[in-house]
Amino acid sequence: MKIFLDTSNVNIIRQHCETGLIDGVTTNPTLMMKTGKEPIEVIKEISSLFSKDASISAEVVGDTAEEMLSQAEDYYSINSNITIKVPCTSEGLKACKVLSDKNIAVNVTLIFSSEQAILSAKAGATYVSPFIGRCEDHEIDGIGLIKSISKIYKANDISTQIPAASIRNLNHVSQSFEAGANVVTLPPSIFEEMYNHDLTDQGIDQFNKDWEKCKS
Repeated sequence: MKIFLDTSNVNIIRQHCETGLIDGVTTNPTLMMKTGKEPIEVIKEISSLFSKDASISAEVVGDTAEEMLSQAEDYYSINSNITIKVPCTSEGLKACKVLSDKNIAVNVTLIFSSEQAILSAKAGATYVSPFIGRCEDHEIDGIGLIKSISKIYKANDISTQIPAASIRNLNHVSQSFEAGANVVTLPPSIFEEMYNHDLTDQGIDQFNKDWEKCKS
């Protein structure tokens, strides 16, 4: 069971890395745009915060596998903890197969069906990322999709991992793990919410008051 942060904000990533609870990071062009920096420099910074066993997803763009592979080379040469993120298209899966044959980790993104997950696994994907929130936007059962992919992978001894993406709320986190996701990749704001519960706050308040009485 792993938790990735879905952000390109290096300061926020550094802050949450101090908890020891973060196993990796996922990024995309939209998140990169918000940094105002060159994507490769951002990936270098993020990668340096993690061990070689972590996964830092750097997304490539392009209309052809060749274009994606050219960008991928710039990323995976940074560090062994870099995972190349490709879209689930015919060209994206061509790139995935080439990279996986070189033992380079690949995250196939924008998964909206079990069939896409099957093809991604066949292409050697390390991860497939079903978009839970975006599924629900289009009246697709995102949690049900995770269950289906997980069942197929288990039945066929497929080692590809399932990071649940497009996480919108706390229920998505617990439901994704319950459905068979190996990873959730979530915005920092959702990660921060995971700590919180009113009853915990009430309990701490009561214990603090009682502790003060012990000292008096």
